[in-house]
Amino acid sequence: MYLWTRMDQENTIYGIRTVLEALQAGKAIDRIFIQKGLQGALARDLQALAKKEGVRTSVVPPERFARFRNKNHQGVAATVSPVSLMDYQALIDQVVARKENPLFLLLDGVSDVRNLGAIIRTAECTGADGVILPAQGSAPVTADTVKTSAGAVYRVPLARAGHLKDAVYYLQASGIQVVAASEKGSDSLFQTDLRQGTALVMGSEEKGVSATVLKIADHIVRLPMEGSIGSLNVSVACGVFLYETLRQRTAGQS
Repeated sequence: MYLWTRMDQENTIYGIRTVLEALQAGKAIDRIFIQKGLQGALARDLQALAKKEGVRTSVVPPERFARFRNKNHQGVAATVSPVSLMDYQALIDQVVARKENPLFLLLDGVSDVRNLGAIIRTAECTGADGVILPAQGSAPVTADTVKTSAGAVYRVPLARAGHLKDAVYYLQASGIQVVAASEKGSDSLFQTDLRQGTALVMGSEEKGVSATVLKIADHIVRLPMEGSIGSLNVSVACGVFLYETLRQRTAGQS
């Protein structure tokens, strides 16, 4: 529902041909909304291309388009990211080629746009080399994300992976250790060596890092907790992980 409410903002495009051409041009589209019952060759081409490119689609009833009767929507609308997202392989290759011990951040199921913006802001402040998001189940990069990030979305490279596990495998093959945050971890964050090339994986507050990613991560670490609540807001927890990494890497420096 929240994503639909964003459709009256400036980052929305309308019309089946417009959306199809945007996809073909490689524009950063977050989600496509298709009116239920829409038929025709162009509609089939649009759905096929969206599936190929890993762009999320939602089929919605015709009445949802009523508010856009002054737009030539033709039963199709799409939210477009204000920021271009890279291919995750290209991002990893570029960073690894120029930096000895890079730092990546992978977000698994972080669905709130403001949390996403706050996390990206902290990632920029702590020297992260890139943030990788899954194509499904991730908050879109919206105007609110840009605002909450204080413009950091324009400074930290953002990339998208069809499946986050693919990015994990590629990072490991590139010599990067993958450290997943989970209360199930046997080691404390503060016992984990983060000075080498590292990719931190943070999950949603509700579900945490997915079982698929936990299974293939190099390390599963927990954040020590003393209070009775037992969990932190994901952007706060992410900040602790990022700053512990920065602390280790700058220890001994004046």
